[in-house]
Amino acid sequence: MAGQDWIDKDFYATLGVPKDADADAIKKAYRKLARTHHPDRNPGDAKAEEMFKKVGEAHSVLSDPKQRQEYDTLRAMAGGGPRFAGGSGPTGQRGNGSFEDIFSGYGGAGARYTGTDDTPDLDDILSSMFGAGAPSGFGSRRGGSRGPQRGQDVVASTQLPFRQAIEGSTVELTVDGRRVTTRIPPGVRDGQKIRIRGKGRAGAAGGPAGDLVITVEVTPHPVFTLDGKNLRLTVPVTFDEAALGATIEVPTLGGDPVRLKVPAGTPSGRTLRVKKRGVQPTKGTAGDLLVTLNVVVPSKLSTEAKQAVEAFREANGDASPRATLFDEAAR
Repeated sequence: MAGQDWIDKDFYATLGVPKDADADAIKKAYRKLARTHHPDRNPGDAKAEEMFKKVGEAHSVLSDPKQRQEYDTLRAMAGGGPRFAGGSGPTGQRGNGSFEDIFSGYGGAGARYTGTDDTPDLDDILSSMFGAGAPSGFGSRRGGSRGPQRGQDVVASTQLPFRQAIEGSTVELTVDGRRVTTRIPPGVRDGQKIRIRGKGRAGAAGGPAGDLVITVEVTPHPVFTLDGKNLRLTVPVTFDEAALGATIEVPTLGGDPVRLKVPAGTPSGRTLRVKKRGVQPTKGTAGDLLVTLNVVVPSKLSTEAKQAVEAFREANGDASPRATLFDEAAR
């Protein structure tokens, strides 16, 4: 992104957050706006699609600490924040120098920089001020003889349903006015950045193209969660299934259920493993399905069920799961 683009855009206003917002507030605001304006929810709505792109661009910059610092610095210099202290005036007092005051030393007071051969452009000036720490795109001096230069990286964002994120998906993005189609690998995590080599802006003087860096937002699933290459879910079981043992069916993300043996005497919270039913990567071994069992206690009992539980209590005698609790607590 060129320096002038950053100066002209108020990313904080786009997300509706204050300038001192922390990372969590920025992420929360982005998620809300991205869901509201996502093209899948607004088919054919050009305004919603444009807003979706704007909030994605704002989030990509403000969620990256380095880019956010560079952006804040440029906005401050351009009048979007605190102004720099200027030099001594005729009376010997120090005043507040504006963005133009700082640049006047590069071409005379009041000079305007248009990027022509005899006047340096904005990126050239910022490059000399920031040095190697300038935001990407600064320092591409026109008419210079630096040799081949790598193109700028371009940032973008996309939102995927949980299933597509786990299985992998092909997405189409609009980047700098052009359509880019790329493959998101299986098992991508929420907030993960995917770097696509050579899909950024073109290089200069025969240099290589930059990269496309995509931040992926994954919509939560009502049942499954991702744990590395493994998938997790919690399955309710009855008291008798846990106590006596049972074979139950559990869902998988692929759709076909699997049969799972619950050993007799299984406590609530125990996790059982189903091999190779997790993420199926394009390379390497598949992950597992991790099933956590939750023993459900009924809120209401029929007369017969209540009598059966009372009979169990009598048969169980004085046995208590808390027998050693107080001795362990006193250690």
